[in-house]
Amino acid sequence: MHIIVFFYVLLPSMLEKTEAFVLHILKYSDTKIVVDLFCRQHGRLTFMVPLPRSARSKLKKQYFQPLTLLYIEADVRPQQQFHKLHEAALLTPLPSLLGTPSKLAISLFIGEFLYYALKNEQQNEPLFDYIRNSIEWLNQCEANYVNFHIVFLMHLSRFLGFYPNLDEYHKACYFDLRAATFCQAPPIHRDFLMPEEADRIQLMMRMNYATMHLFHLSRTDRNRILDILILYYRLHLPQFPELRSLPVLHELFQ
Repeated sequence: MHIIVFFYVLLPSMLEKTEAFVLHILKYSDTKIVVDLFCRQHGRLTFMVPLPRSARSKLKKQYFQPLTLLYIEADVRPQQQFHKLHEAALLTPLPSLLGTPSKLAISLFIGEFLYYALKNEQQNEPLFDYIRNSIEWLNQCEANYVNFHIVFLMHLSRFLGFYPNLDEYHKACYFDLRAATFCQAPPIHRDFLMPEEADRIQLMMRMNYATMHLFHLSRTDRNRILDILILYYRLHLPQFPELRSLPVLHELFQ
């Protein structure tokens, strides 16, 4: 006679409340969606979320849009692929992002960009705070935000570990996109900027949300800077794909 004993290993659960913002939503079935969130306490987490069946549900479908800021209660289990979301509430309403076409295009681009840029990002509270403050700033701003996405990407690199070394800048320098620094001679690879563009990048890196309206760029100039920034991220983040939202952003703002 053989006796078979089954051992059940219960993974420890952590029912926690934290701030989060939505990165990506994928329909899993007619009754469930897969939601990627970036949480202040845990970094990036993936949740299997049941679609609400009534207006009284604690998980409302309209909450799960890219960049929506949430306050969530979740059951976080280490090593699990999907975590369980118990409750979600709006942390900060963002009516202007949804109601203004140009802001909506920017937010869709930023959301798609962050979905790939934060692919393996763990807990990083300064990064979370930077993104949250940026989203809230864009929502509240009424004008002069045409350079927002450029400023956002430039300063995001500081939190991801490859902010350009501006201390090495000198007039007529080249900029090595791989090494993230200025240099006196062109590097042996082709991923660098000539002195004219390197000089402009150095100037652009000094922009912030409060001063960016002082930089008057044509749409051609703005798009060229954006393309350089995306190339820069692609060199520092493996397997960073082409962005579907980029062509729409290229057409914005004369």
